[in-house]
Amino acid sequence: MEKIIELKEISKVYKMGVETIHALRSISLSIGKNEYVALMGPSGSGKSTLMNVLGCLDTPTSGQYFLNNIGVDKMTDNELADVRNKQIGFVFQTFNLLPRSTSLDNVMLPLIYAGADKKTRKARAEEVLEQVGLKGRMGHKPSELSGGQRQRVAVARALVNHPAIILADEPTGNLDTKTSIEIMSLLNDIHVKGNTIVLVTHEEDIARYAHRIIRLKDGNIESDEVNANPVMNFN
Repeated sequence: MEKIIELKEISKVYKMGVETIHALRSISLSIGKNEYVALMGPSGSGKSTLMNVLGCLDTPTSGQYFLNNIGVDKMTDNELADVRNKQIGFVFQTFNLLPRSTSLDNVMLPLIYAGADKKTRKARAEEVLEQVGLKGRMGHKPSELSGGQRQRVAVARALVNHPAIILADEPTGNLDTKTSIEIMSLLNDIHVKGNTIVLVTHEEDIARYAHRIIRLKDGNIESDEVNANPVMNFN
């Protein structure tokens, strides 16, 4: 399987006054193209730090990180911002939508940063909004949408730049059970169409949708197992 993510002995150390916190301890990990992986662990396990490193939101203290065979661990902030915009689609628990902008404008935003012209931006944003089932909600602002619809807008925005990976951080954390199942079904559809998905969750029932579950504890990988029976029936 072709690797899309490769971590080699990644460590992250924080200084808190006189205290030294080892958030990640020499993590080595490979994720292949079109894998669907869940990262799990209790508070303080290192999963949030690992997600921030994978998403190029933070840089490791030591070790190497290759994304699509490009070394990103030593990049400048501007270079990391470019990688984030072009290679990674983010889906957050709190949606992170601009409140005064329509669904269409929210989804077009990454394309503005990427330098796409207005016609291309609009056409691509309409395409992904239709893909996530929001064809009739393109002109609505977040306040006019349900929680599930807002998360669908966030998923569309994550997809709009044809990213190498979708990084979903507790994507159902603010949603009820029925809506959570709908969003996980949508992520499954996206995976089936060829996207690599890395899902960060503390919920066992959500992790069961992934095909591989990696558990962290005290900054180390405690287990890395194939999920033989991922949830596929969404009805």
